Amino acid sequence: MSVLKSKKTTTLAAGLAVGAAFAVPLAAGLSTPAYAHPGHSHEAVTIRLDPLKGSNASGTAVLTPTADGGLKVQINDHGMTPGMPHAQHIHGDLSGKHFTCPGPDADTNNNGYISVEEGLPMYGGIHISLTTKGDTSPKSGLAVDRMPVADAQGNLRYTRTLTAAELPAGTLEHLSMLHIVQHGVDANGNDKYDMDGLGESSFAKSLGVSGIPEEATDGATCGMPVPTGVNTGGEAGVGVEHQGLLAFGGLLLAGAGTTVALGRRASRSANRQS
Repeated sequence: MSVLKSKKTTTLAAGLAVGAAFAVPLAAGLSTPAYAHPGHSHEAVTIRLDPLKGSNASGTAVLTPTADGGLKVQINDHGMTPGMPHAQHIHGDLSGKHFTCPGPDADTNNNGYISVEEGLPMYGGIHISLTTKGDTSPKSGLAVDRMPVADAQGNLRYTRTLTAAELPAGTLEHLSMLHIVQHGVDANGNDKYDMDGLGESSFAKSLGVSGIPEEATDGATCGMPVPTGVNTGGEAGVGVEHQGLLAFGGLLLAGAGTTVALGRRASRSANRQS
């Protein structure tokens, strides 16, 4: 299976499995208003989405608790694979384990990128799927037709407000324990996911799903939400239990066979940001 560049559409056959950041000034168009919930004080959290090893993508995200107990998520990226869907999730859990973003040394097979197998022990399982509409549970981790698509210049803009009912219990109280991870890289610089870049996804293949490009599943960016004034200290993450990997693999298997037609432009701008 390959993802072919077309003037009309790009079709992605099969499901996509697909997330050390510090608080930074907001990107243009993003804001961080304070929020007070009855009995609690929740402030908006700004994070920097740093490129994972081998990726040229980066961005800024803002998580803003709403007055009715929901959560507004705003993401601005550049340097993403143009015209391609980028699966993205809030990862980690609320059990007290310390997860973080994988550093370059997580690339244990030395292919220059961070695969799902290499990154998952650091950033943990899916907590919320950041889809553009519909379900946001881990079950939608592979809902490629509902994941944001980068424009022809590799910019990705995402805004969605999740209702209180869509948030797992304790999410607002523990935002600093969670991470945002985005997936999808372009190893050979041809503006698409294909086998010529990094070959077949080893994670998908290990679960019995063949024909998925490694480019589609490898990590692009990762960022750790940190409330104002909190220093992350750059600590290394604690390994997640094997159940997390198996559950994530189950999502891949459930999504296998899905075909998504995505409109895209034929060419990318020569002024793409890096």
